[in-house]
Amino acid sequence: VQLQASGGGLVQAGGSLRLACLASGSLYRYNYMSWFRQSPGKERELVARIFRDASTTYADSVTGRFTISRDSAKNTMFLQMNSLKPEDTGVYYCHAHEITGPYWGQGTQVTAPA
Repeated sequence: VQLQASGGGLVQAGGSLRLACLASGSLYRYNYMSWFRQSPGKERELVARIFRDASTTYADSVTGRFTISRDSAKNTMFLQMNSLKPEDTGVYYCHAHEITGPYWGQGTQVTAPA
């Protein structure tokens, strides 16, 4: 299993970015897929998750601003991030879970300076 994250960058507070996570193989093999982030000086935290049945869940801090989605035809998961805040700054990791265990992609840096 390989997960490749992309789409990070530097954006002004209030701006938007869309992250993408390209997976090797069908997305339906995974029980769920997630985006985590690790901000400076903090532990890695769950940002958003999408389950096989397409249901979703979000951290309270991003609810209403971020949207997780997937395009099964492209084997890609997305995270649309709007109204970015300085506290959203961090390294974002894509994650997938299937019967053989969890898998992680490399991180992509998101920076929204104050």
